[in-house]
Amino acid sequence: MIQISQLNVDYFGNPALQNVDIDIPLGYTIGIIGPNGAGKSTFIKSLLGVIKKRTGNVTVNGTTIAHEKKNIAYVPQKSDVDLTFPITVRDTILTGTYPKLKLFRRPGKKEKAYVDHCMELVDIADLANKQISNLSGGQLQRVFIARALAQQADIFFLDEPFVGIDLVSERIIVDLLKKLREEGKTILIVHHDLHEVEEYFDKIIILNKTLVAFGDVSTTFTTENIQAAYGSSLGNIQIKGLGDVQND
Repeated sequence: MIQISQLNVDYFGNPALQNVDIDIPLGYTIGIIGPNGAGKSTFIKSLLGVIKKRTGNVTVNGTTIAHEKKNIAYVPQKSDVDLTFPITVRDTILTGTYPKLKLFRRPGKKEKAYVDHCMELVDIADLANKQISNLSGGQLQRVFIARALAQQADIFFLDEPFVGIDLVSERIIVDLLKKLREEGKTILIVHHDLHEVEEYFDKIIILNKTLVAFGDVSTTFTTENIQAAYGSSLGNIQIKGLGDVQND
């Protein structure tokens, strides 16, 4: 269980998240949705300590999340990564093995072999020696996913992994995430496309600076909750949630 209590985060002096309390069970794929500016990326960054919280406690099975960092992999938005840094695909993924190495130890044959395995899982073995600055958006995202896999984590945080990628890359990533879920991993994904919610996630967190709703997609992804979060920002777009079908 990831337990979050009284999470408050400010952004340039303005509230970005207010009084978020939520208990997230482990072993599920969980989508984090909400309108632009709702605090979705801020939510996962504040949980991980990437940005500072004003208040709030975050624990994993009763232990502070800081003590669980080795078991948590984070895939940031592409815009948060310095793509001008001269590093190859293989070396980028190899950095994913660092958190579980002993102090002053460098990656060895075992780690390098596992990196090769991770590249094969996302079908980028042929790109191993390419500079990351020369990759397409989809290829780059698969590198970041492979780096997270190399960490051999139990919990994965992904920030908008499907933005600006091709359909082939998206399908490879989706299939891989489903396999991780079957292995008992926990995956939290900031996501923007409401039409894919029912296919991609077991549970959803709906945010708009506060927690609007959390639960199984089958009961939480409803028109009422979507309208409560998005208001008029959807314009004339009509989204019929799975929960509406079951409640008819």
